[in-house]
Amino acid sequence: MKILITGSNGLLGQKVLSKALEENFEVIATSKGSDRLSMKNAKDYIYCDLDITNQNDVFCIIQKFKPQAIINTAALTNVDLCEDDQQLCDAVNVQAVKDLVEMCTEFNIHLIHISTDFIFDGKNSPYSETDIPNPLSYYGISKLKSEKLLISSDINWTILRTIILFGVGQSLSRNNLILWAKDALENNRDLNIIDDQFRAPTLAEDLADACISAAKKKVYGIFHVSGKDIMSIFEIVKNIAKFFKLSTDRINKINSSVLNQKAIRPAKTGFVLDKAMTLLNYNPHSFNDSLEVIKTQLIKK
Repeated sequence: MKILITGSNGLLGQKVLSKALEENFEVIATSKGSDRLSMKNAKDYIYCDLDITNQNDVFCIIQKFKPQAIINTAALTNVDLCEDDQQLCDAVNVQAVKDLVEMCTEFNIHLIHISTDFIFDGKNSPYSETDIPNPLSYYGISKLKSEKLLISSDINWTILRTIILFGVGQSLSRNNLILWAKDALENNRDLNIIDDQFRAPTLAEDLADACISAAKKKVYGIFHVSGKDIMSIFEIVKNIAKFFKLSTDRINKINSSVLNQKAIRPAKTGFVLDKAMTLLNYNPHSFNDSLEVIKTQLIKK
């Protein structure tokens, strides 16, 4: 099977790339930048420097390689930046997806697209795939727009919605909550952590498994793919401290209202995972088991 991955140098992109190579897929990995990641099976994939917002370059690559599936992990996920720069947000999260849909229509390609819990308002957690979206931020609006592009198209599509992705990767431009908190605790920095927002953090390997499963099984539709455990951000950080045997003395509980964040976040999200478990054989790690995976990877790094 031939697949094309966008955003292959990001955390999820790296995990999808690794698992696709394990499955002996023919892989075209694309990302913005000339760096081809050093992977176990690095010789077995093609890398292309690609700006997902450059319609002509995207078209040329898809036309050249004609993959059977595209896994679109590229996105602008900085919620406050999306609020500040809505034009950039739309270029990456909406227009680029529109271009992919058009090309998938022309070349009969299965498009697997990543979305977010932020399309919901956080008032009725946990959410199933049939619940009505009501985004509170421009980021959430942009991701909902991208979903509608797939839903209204004639292509074969899969939307995987997820929550707080975390994991260990190579040369990442942004840290994730778990590694950031671990590093801060190890270096005895004060942490002011909100206790009024609840999430189900997702191990990147779990989401990557769902991406590969959707491609292999040719399963279409919307799926909720996240961790099992819904916790407050404060509880997440406390659990990280407990797991890594670090002091909790510098973890201070605060309310999100004091942060003055530009974008409004939903108070509580979390997903009903039954559909993904049934149709994608999705079997996410518990949060503690996820931390065990992180610990092992950090030792090997």
